[in-house]
Amino acid sequence: MPFVNDMLDSVERGRADKEALAAENQAPGDTTAAVPGTALQSRYRFDVDTVMAVVRHEVRGQPEALDAIENMLRVVRADIADPRRPPFTALFLGPTGVGKTETVRALARGLHGDADAFCRVDMNTLSQEHYAAALTGAPPGYVGAKEGKTLLDQEVMEGSLGKPGIVLFDELEKASPQVTQALLNVFDNGELTVASGERTYSFRNTLVFMTSNLGAREIQRQDAPGGWRALLPRSQANRSKRLNRLLRDKLNGHFSPEFVNRIDNVTVFNWIERELLEELIELEVERLNRRLDKHGCRLVLGDRCRRWLADAGFDRQYGARALRRTVRQQVEVPFAAFLLEAFDPDSASPEAKATFDVDLRNGKAAFVRRDG
Repeated sequence: MPFVNDMLDSVERGRADKEALAAENQAPGDTTAAVPGTALQSRYRFDVDTVMAVVRHEVRGQPEALDAIENMLRVVRADIADPRRPPFTALFLGPTGVGKTETVRALARGLHGDADAFCRVDMNTLSQEHYAAALTGAPPGYVGAKEGKTLLDQEVMEGSLGKPGIVLFDELEKASPQVTQALLNVFDNGELTVASGERTYSFRNTLVFMTSNLGAREIQRQDAPGGWRALLPRSQANRSKRLNRLLRDKLNGHFSPEFVNRIDNVTVFNWIERELLEELIELEVERLNRRLDKHGCRLVLGDRCRRWLADAGFDRQYGARALRRTVRQQVEVPFAAFLLEAFDPDSASPEAKATFDVDLRNGKAAFVRRDG
């Protein structure tokens, strides 16, 4: 099947970008040390509190999802999960831009020290019935059947010594019914045998996460200015209850009962509220500073600039992605121009970084280098 080979080639090309992302993705220090002083006999060796500190730093405003992950990690660390099934299967529901995929990236960073240390399958590429072979393998008689190759990366899914692997099925609702049907055996038995029978992929040491944007259009219609949201209660608690009810109804209407019933945890992510934006802006600048390490410089946002970016980037319908676009347009673009035109790389080094204060002047970000 040529399309399967094309998709596998695309995966290989994606791996070539890993080195360029290493600085941004790397976790700060050792986040996976064994719990000191424990006498518990377990095949796993990682500190739950240290891992969760990384996750909670990267993901804001989603306590229910993070509490579920923390509880799951404690069960895994104690090594008392059913060995015939994946240690944990979770489905994240919610509007776009609220941190569903970012939560999985943060967990990979905390658990394995690399935000890309998980197997990601974009289910929107498997929307047609015949594309299911990219996940389940080519049937007998077709090209690639004997090799049993799929989009799954068994090495990444198996994790590393003392730590479970992670797989993410992103935008699950866009996959064909044949693909979601294939996942039933994964949830039940922790294994997926390819269509040719030549190979079996094991999920028994793999944390399985799924994300879905089910109900996204309904959410946008209800929450759009001039829509009927003005008739609804305005408190955040009531908004969250309405969102939860809507998305769970969409979930039960889209997937079969036997599929939903095999998921360990279904979490609805909240909208990103205005009071969280300044924290998220600091996270974006922190990530930018990791990318700036190679140039020997860093940025420090002033209070006025931070508030200005938060006001300009607040869009409840599009969440953190709208904020990220604002930071790129208002901070990254002008600072990139500054680096290319005015910055002398010989005046800075990784050991003695040049620090630039970012403030608001005439409605634009201004960069002022600190003395010394």
